[in-house]
Amino acid sequence: MTTQTIQLAAEVAAHLASSKSLHPTQQWLSAFMSTQKSTTPLPALTQTASFRLLSSDITTSLSSDASYCLPPDVSDVHIKERRLQGSVVLQLLGIEDMSKSRWEQIEAIEALERGEGTKGREIIRVTNTEEEDDSGTNVSKGGGPHKLSLQDARGTKVFGIELNEIRGLGLGMSIGCKLVLKNAVVARGVILMEPASTTILGGKIDAWHKSWKENRKTELKAAIEASERSARSSS
Repeated sequence: MTTQTIQLAAEVAAHLASSKSLHPTQQWLSAFMSTQKSTTPLPALTQTASFRLLSSDITTSLSSDASYCLPPDVSDVHIKERRLQGSVVLQLLGIEDMSKSRWEQIEAIEALERGEGTKGREIIRVTNTEEEDDSGTNVSKGGGPHKLSLQDARGTKVFGIELNEIRGLGLGMSIGCKLVLKNAVVARGVILMEPASTTILGGKIDAWHKSWKENRKTELKAAIEASERSARSSS
């Protein structure tokens, strides 16, 4: 890269870190800058970089430095409670509404596939004026608390539980969506998620999202069938 491009890349990296806690690897940043014109204004560059990072697998695009990641033993159930230091970016691998039965979860997924959302018990047609995350994905409101499967840039996986309602968090979230946890509490290997410590950045990994929806419905239906067989055999 030229001296001008290197300086511009440093400014892009600084903006991503300060505004969204995103710390791309040098390799990712170099590859990104090689596709951009040197005359592109900084605001446009940072917006494009942010969009691409939110659509990427953070295990390949973000720094795995320990200061930006979860502790390796974050899921240790023997540690009663501790607080994560600083901000950690995580990507969503799966989500479950713990207040809904298996059939209700299937219905919620299928409603979102049809472009419908919920307000309380009422099913509505979702338009662009309804609640959406940054990627434009419609988020089903109501219900909760939610249980999330999350992953950091190092590949460490952990579960998170929504203690209090978090704006933008719901079954309609896209798989691959990025979240920032700041000074969050971990209890018995589970992250306790609250509005004050959780920021949803948005984003989506299309292949992951499609696979999760298909597999999730299959898993729920299989669990229902297994439960029904067990009930019949015991009667």
